[in-house]
Amino acid sequence: MTDRRRINGPAGATIPPVYDDAASQELKTVGNRSRPANAIRKMYLKTGVTPSASGSAYLEIETSGKPGVSGLKLSCSVHGPRSLPRSSPFSPHIVLSTHVKYAPFATKQRRGYLRDPIERDLGIHLEAALRGAIIADRWPKSGVDIIISIIEGDQDRETSKSQGDEVWDMMNALSGCITVASAALVDAGIDCVDTVAGGVAALVQNVGDDSTPSIVVDPIPSEHEKILAACCIAYLPTRDEVTNLWFRGDLPSSVMDLYTNLVEQGIQASTNASRVLVECLGETVG
Repeated sequence: MTDRRRINGPAGATIPPVYDDAASQELKTVGNRSRPANAIRKMYLKTGVTPSASGSAYLEIETSGKPGVSGLKLSCSVHGPRSLPRSSPFSPHIVLSTHVKYAPFATKQRRGYLRDPIERDLGIHLEAALRGAIIADRWPKSGVDIIISIIEGDQDRETSKSQGDEVWDMMNALSGCITVASAALVDAGIDCVDTVAGGVAALVQNVGDDSTPSIVVDPIPSEHEKILAACCIAYLPTRDEVTNLWFRGDLPSSVMDLYTNLVEQGIQASTNASRVLVECLGETVG
């Protein structure tokens, strides 16, 4: 179904011509990972950005050093808890509804105004991650809506879509959605057992590295030659529980140590993001 009242832009974005010179040649060499393998990017988190909502938060993650690579910018608003309609069946627990949507200009491939399967998958994983943190039985016959807008996706605009980097960018987006939604739930005053945070770990193959692939946290596809596998984890640091685990990639089932190390590094990335989350909430409460 198309919206006939809007004039959509072109389906594929275009890049203006860039002429090679000494300055651009120096910039093109900036593409390798400058962070340690166990370090995440800097992030900015703020709550209370939408006064009309019950709770809201804004998350911005640092961009890469490579030109043309955008950072991740997310905005989350929470509406509720509020009573369910009379026509709804009785529910002894709170009814959680998640909605994740890319802005039309968020990625290099222009998005439509209706949600696609990728955005629905992100909403399903987000709901599973938050359901393990919310104390649902304290809000019977109630519902809460969590709406996340991805203002800018974490993608390399110069990398062609045929390389399949969008799959790994989805994991970074889900990790940010989990963290910003947790901050918005706390801002709305919804009781939770712990603050859930998201983290990503990936098994990558670097340029000129013919040895065993290495595991890094918070990966950016443009900084590595190839990403073999990745996992996104929603983690409760105080309770030491994982509420959601999403794994993508192709690894041999005989090598179980890779799976274990990948999950452990994902938990470490979630713990680092949780520190930023707790510090932001402490400043808000204080």
